[in-house]
Amino acid sequence: QVQLVESGGGLVQPGGSLRLSCAAPGSIGSIYYTGWYRQAPGNEREFVAEINRGGTTNYAPSVVGRFTISKDNAKNTVYLQMNSLKPEDTAVYYCNVRTLGGAYWGQGTQVTVSS
Repeated sequence: QVQLVESGGGLVQPGGSLRLSCAAPGSIGSIYYTGWYRQAPGNEREFVAEINRGGTTNYAPSVVGRFTISKDNAKNTVYLQMNSLKPEDTAVYYCNVRTLGGAYWGQGTQVTVSS
């Protein structure tokens, strides 16, 4: 079973920064898409950012200019750099990786923005 390992969540004050990581095993195969999603209590899971094999990125309007998604192909790892964090960014963040063999979700990492 493919397991994605997420890390980097935590508690941060408004205006602060965090960097999330999502590492996939080498056996996962060729990755053509990786995305970050988040889910706040009482809300549905929502799209945050995505990056495709070619490096093209896309962001939810609420995070444009504050979040940056990137990847390290050699490490099979995708990152989400989050700056200027706001209380409304508080959620569990999940990575989603897609290959020809299937789509996989990380276990989630909690991000809490509070003073």
